Amino acid sequence: MRAEPLLTIAPLASVGSMAELYAIALMQAETAAMRYERLAQSEEESFGPVRCVFEVLTQRERERADSICLGSGASQRKRPDPADLRWKPTDLVPVQELSDVGNSSLSTAYHAWALAVRHRERTFIFWTYVAALATDHAVRSTAEDFAREALIDGNILRRERRLAWRSMRQGATDRGSAPSEPESAALLESLLLKDVVLWSQQLTPVERDYLSTLRPSPLPPVLEPHEAIVKSDTLEDIKRRALRRAEQLSNLYLDEADRAADQNSMEYAQNMAAQSIARLAGLRSIALASTVLP
Repeated sequence: MRAEPLLTIAPLASVGSMAELYAIALMQAETAAMRYERLAQSEEESFGPVRCVFEVLTQRERERADSICLGSGASQRKRPDPADLRWKPTDLVPVQELSDVGNSSLSTAYHAWALAVRHRERTFIFWTYVAALATDHAVRSTAEDFAREALIDGNILRRERRLAWRSMRQGATDRGSAPSEPESAALLESLLLKDVVLWSQQLTPVERDYLSTLRPSPLPPVLEPHEAIVKSDTLEDIKRRALRRAEQLSNLYLDEADRAADQNSMEYAQNMAAQSIARLAGLRSIALASTVLP
C-alpha cells in the first residue's frame, strides 16, 4: 500500500469545453514527453537500463500527443490551443519523482517502470475527477475515454514492471526478505464508512444526501444516534483521515486489477477503482467547499 497520495490536488475547476479538455490533455502529454526525454538523454553508463525505459516512455508520450492533436482536429477542427486553458493543469509527472530516480545510484528498470505505472494511475484518477465534475456530456464522455486509455496503458506498463520485478524479487528472496502484503479493502471500507458517517453529522442535509449516493460504500439510510465525533478527533482530523482512506482504497483497487488472475476479476477491480475514485472526487468536493485542506 502506498503511503503517499497519488493525486493530492484535484482539478481546480470543472472543464467547461472540449477545447479546454484537449488543451489540458496535450499540455500534460507534452510535459511528460519533455521530462521523460531528459532522463532518456542521460549519458551515464550505469544508467543504461533505466535510460532505455525512459526512451520508450518518451516515444509513447509523443505518440499520445499526436493522437490528442488528431482528436482535437476531428472534434474542434483545430489543434489544441493553450489559450483555451482557464487554469494550470494538474502536474501528473512531477519533477521531484523523476529526480529521485535520475539521481539515485540504486535506480533500476523496475523503478522506472513502476514510476511510469504510477503516472498513468495518476492520469486515470485525474480524468476520472474531470469526468465526475463535468456538466457537459461531450466533455464527460471524452474524459472517460482518456481515463479508460490511461487504465489500459497502465496495464501494459504493469506487465513490463512485473518482468523487472521478478528479478528483484528473486534477489530479495535470496536475501531473506519479501514484499509486504497490502491492507484489506474490506477493512478500509469499514473504517472509511465510520469516518464518513461522523463527518456527515456536521454537513447540511443536501451534502448528507449527496454522500449517501457515493459508491462503493454509501452511507446507511439511518445514522445511529450514538455515533458522535470523539473529543480526541476534530472535524478536520476526520476529514483528512477519510480522504486518505478513500485514496488508499482507490490505490488498492488499482493494484487488485493489476494482480487479477482473470478478465472478470480485473474488470470487477477496475469498476471498484472507478467508483472509489468518483467517491474520492465527491469527498474532496465537499471538503473544498467548506475549507481549504493543506
